[in-house]
Amino acid sequence: MAGPLLPAALLLAAAAAAAAAAAAAVPRRPCGPVGLSQDTVLGRPGANVTLTCGAEGPLNGSVAWRTEKRAAVGGRWLAGGHALLLQRLQFEDAGLYSCHAGGRTLRTLRLLVEEPPETPHVSCYRRSHDKDVLCEWRLRAKPSPGTRAMLWVKRRFTVENATEQRCRFFSKAQKFVCRVKVPPGVDDNKPLVVSTCVRNAAGGSAGEDKIITLSSILKPDPPLNVTVEALEKAPQRLRVTWTYPSSWDPRFYWLRFQVRYRPEPTPTFTEVDQVTRTWLDIRDAWRGTRHLVQVRAQEEFGHGAWSEWSHEAVGTPWTDPRDVTEMGPYSSQLPTEDGAYGYGATLPPELFEDDAADGDGGAVLEASTRSVAYPYPFLVAGGSLLLGIALFIAIVVRYKQTWRLGVRRGAKPAGEGQHALVPLGSPSPSSPLSATPLLPPATPPAPGPLHVTNLDYFFSGK
Repeated sequence: MAGPLLPAALLLAAAAAAAAAAAAAVPRRPCGPVGLSQDTVLGRPGANVTLTCGAEGPLNGSVAWRTEKRAAVGGRWLAGGHALLLQRLQFEDAGLYSCHAGGRTLRTLRLLVEEPPETPHVSCYRRSHDKDVLCEWRLRAKPSPGTRAMLWVKRRFTVENATEQRCRFFSKAQKFVCRVKVPPGVDDNKPLVVSTCVRNAAGGSAGEDKIITLSSILKPDPPLNVTVEALEKAPQRLRVTWTYPSSWDPRFYWLRFQVRYRPEPTPTFTEVDQVTRTWLDIRDAWRGTRHLVQVRAQEEFGHGAWSEWSHEAVGTPWTDPRDVTEMGPYSSQLPTEDGAYGYGATLPPELFEDDAADGDGGAVLEASTRSVAYPYPFLVAGGSLLLGIALFIAIVVRYKQTWRLGVRRGAKPAGEGQHALVPLGSPSPSSPLSATPLLPPATPPAPGPLHVTNLDYFFSGK
């Protein structure tokens, strides 16, 4: 069976190769200069140009020229002559020029003052999954008035006709912008080919084809309503809140955010990534210092690019009124709260300058050396004191119990230890002197002092 299948496979491969070759062989759209009519004269800015009235015209002395410039209201008469010389052309010189003789118009010419357009370097983005595609490129200089820009979009590796869109120039932003409609149900991962062409009467310029996918060009708008608030009795914390941009619907797609902030004396930002909520607590803010905060957004799974940074929001941490009166708006105390995203802090340089007064005689801010008391050392000291007191009471109670037990064991019956009086007379032969006790028998020693280091006092059962 391998014999019949082999020609079929070869035919399929040949057909696929032919389709790919046909797609690759599709010629680029022409991007040449705009065609000029016979009565149109082209001049470059800064160059000289000569307009002639025609071969059949009368002598120079009887010919007069009249101009109706594009930028002027009404017309005006120029010097006479069969030929009109215009020097150092400007864009404002463009318009209609006509020569007259004997009360009639001999010839009308249209003068264009243009220069070849710049080569476009297009970039495309999409503000949300349900928005149109916007492609744009910036220009170094304002284009000539007659410059036109076009953009084509088609699926890659296909021979289908491209979608053509005309681009609009925004003079304030100095860029061309093209809007491409996206049909519903289009696969966001299918590659598309974007082609551009800019041309006028002086020439045309085509940009390089750009391969894009709808998911890779996602670029949300910056977050809105960024605010910074101080938290009461938290001198090193700030709460930042913001909202989704109006072009992004959070009911269907989410965003992740990045926050950056810095104290005003420093130029370096601290950045916090992977923020999925619309608020963030900053835990390492400088005491009494104004902070600048910005937020930007990206699609929740990291598709596409980050948005531009939002406008700067300003906030200052909460300050104890006593600190303001005693130590001024700054403190030399280092931050003591280490949050999940604290990166340490640097002291404001103004605190260590010898002369911080400005030219208007401002006062020098001096940081007070008053220490800030925290409850943790007091808790440790109080706990140690209570433990020592409890240990002392236990030692005293144990010593008292041991002393009472020794007293009971050392007690004697009545009469014990007492001895009969011995007469001072001569000893009797029957009771020799040596038989009379001179000293009472030794009694058991009283309990000695308690040794605290001896643990048997506390663990023995006696």
